Amino acid sequence: MRPTLLAAMLVLALPLAASAGGASRHAANTPDYVRSAVADPARKLDAANDERRQIAALMTFAEVRPGQKVVDLIPGSGYFSRVFSAIVGPGGKVFGIWPDAYDKESGSDSANLRKLASDPHYANITVLVQPAAQFSTPEPVDLVFTSQNYHDYPDKFMGSLDPVAFDKQVFAALKPGGLFVVVDHVAPAGSGMRDTDTLHRIDPAIVKQQVESAGFVFDGESNVLRNPKDPHDIKVFDKSIRGHTDQFVYRFRKPKG
Repeated sequence: MRPTLLAAMLVLALPLAASAGGASRHAANTPDYVRSAVADPARKLDAANDERRQIAALMTFAEVRPGQKVVDLIPGSGYFSRVFSAIVGPGGKVFGIWPDAYDKESGSDSANLRKLASDPHYANITVLVQPAAQFSTPEPVDLVFTSQNYHDYPDKFMGSLDPVAFDKQVFAALKPGGLFVVVDHVAPAGSGMRDTDTLHRIDPAIVKQQVESAGFVFDGESNVLRNPKDPHDIKVFDKSIRGHTDQFVYRFRKPKG
């Protein structure tokens, strides 16, 4: 997802709605604190998108809990930041982190998140802008979460960064046992990073390979955002698939030992 196309950000994040049966199964496994956070009246403008974005299922899969310290990496509109804030509560913290290269092209997004953080309701949110090649957190965190942005790291506008170097920085920022959750648009199998700057997609296999090489252990996959009708060989902005891309959701854990 390129920052020069921010007008499409919200739409791109909206995958196909889950079936009624699937939604029921996920709801049955949703912790009460996630239900409460999703139902927060302060999120009323986000609520219309929750089913399509499978927010409760994603938060449950990411194992977000009250009191945790969470990173929302490249927060966009703040959709996830608002939910994280409600889940971790006053005893937790949410770090909304923008790589400087992304922030330069993102217009008012980081300013809007700072405005949100100034609201007492979201006092646990801190906004940080840092060099794209130097990801770090003010203190060890429980979760680093990024949605539709991992594929940006090797692209020219980000400085053609090495994703493995980034993954190692995430590893260093996490507490032992902490989680790194990556959501992104699926590229054709075997394509590696070929399509990151053209189709804005990445092969899930290369992501798994890169993250594991940094010391993480693959800890699970969620299929709540998958769409088998996505051909994988067109831009995520193409009107035939826009808002309905096939997305993988991977969870990686930093070993405790």
